Amino acid sequence: MDNNLFTGKIGRGLQSLRSLIMLDISNNNLSGVIPSWFDQLQDLHSLQISNNLLEGEVPISLFNMSSLQLLALSANSLSGDLPQAISGYGALKVLLLRDNNLSGVIPDTLLGKNIIVLDLRNNRLSGNIPEFINTQYIRILLLRGNNLTGSIPRRLCAVRSIHLLDLANNKLNGSIPSCLRNASLGLGRGGYIRRLFIIITFFLWEHLGGNLKLLFGLDLSKNELSGEIPIEFGDLRKLHALNLSHNNLSGVIPESFSGLKNVESLDLSFNRLQGQIPPQLTELSNLEVFNVSYNNFSGVIPQGKQFNSFDMRSYIGNPLLCGQPTDIRCIGNTFQEADYGVEAVENTIDMVSFYWSFVAAYITILLGLLASLSFDSPWSRVWFYIVDALVHKVRKLLW
Repeated sequence: MDNNLFTGKIGRGLQSLRSLIMLDISNNNLSGVIPSWFDQLQDLHSLQISNNLLEGEVPISLFNMSSLQLLALSANSLSGDLPQAISGYGALKVLLLRDNNLSGVIPDTLLGKNIIVLDLRNNRLSGNIPEFINTQYIRILLLRGNNLTGSIPRRLCAVRSIHLLDLANNKLNGSIPSCLRNASLGLGRGGYIRRLFIIITFFLWEHLGGNLKLLFGLDLSKNELSGEIPIEFGDLRKLHALNLSHNNLSGVIPESFSGLKNVESLDLSFNRLQGQIPPQLTELSNLEVFNVSYNNFSGVIPQGKQFNSFDMRSYIGNPLLCGQPTDIRCIGNTFQEADYGVEAVENTIDMVSFYWSFVAAYITILLGLLASLSFDSPWSRVWFYIVDALVHKVRKLLW
């Protein structure tokens, strides 16, 4: 029943469907509050009511249903505080609450022992990132776009299964806990993670050893990061998108960035970086988006290969750069200013393009996670049906 033009409140007729396993009424114009009688549907495994006009608080009874494994309430007008867990959040594995008006702090008990995906992006949540006790299986934790403060809790060092951590666009500060320098992040001795996405909002670690080599996407934009860019970032061999824009980073672009062989989008704009743009960057054959505008770079702009396709918007706000595509002629390692300047226009990378750089990998992760839960279960056919539906709906649920 999704993607229709249904209006009005959620009808009580659904209450009689006691054997209902999956209910999807998302992408409609339903209004009112979420009924409290949903907890009477004891066989319900998946409840999706995203992209409607619902308001009020989220009924705490939903979090303790014995069979509910996926709850999607994103893109409504839900408000109030997140409920404290009563019985470990039942069987809930995927909780999607992005783009609402939820406020207050994130309860320390929010991540029950079974939670795999938690999406609280773009709400009005405040306070510190909780310790998330009893966290065992969390793979994806999305807290972007709230009012979270403080620093990352040391407890997250013990989360060994996380694949995607998005804390961007908050008010976080401080440094990465030192324990992360030695944390396995799910690797185990001699093991590895196939996909690891980390998006954080405060200054990052000096190095994470071999763990860094498996990062696919890193976004630290629009925060208050300072210091130099770690040279260890050049070991991110699988990285497809790197966004460090709109911070207070200083120093130079590490020459080790030439090791980012898979990077497609690189945004270092609006910082205090200086020095020359390393000519080794021309070796990045997959690079399609490059932005170093509004820094203090100087010297000759690298030429050749894909760098010949980047226009002035990639370099604007660096008056000491010379060569194409600027209008400043290079003389040796110096430059001669042109007779006219270029009006400064802010050019930031759309976050949608950043996420789409690894959306296929995310779908694969979610498919694998949900499918793996179905084996040796009497509900195997139901789970395969749910997984199939989720593959087709993942864009609506997470974007």
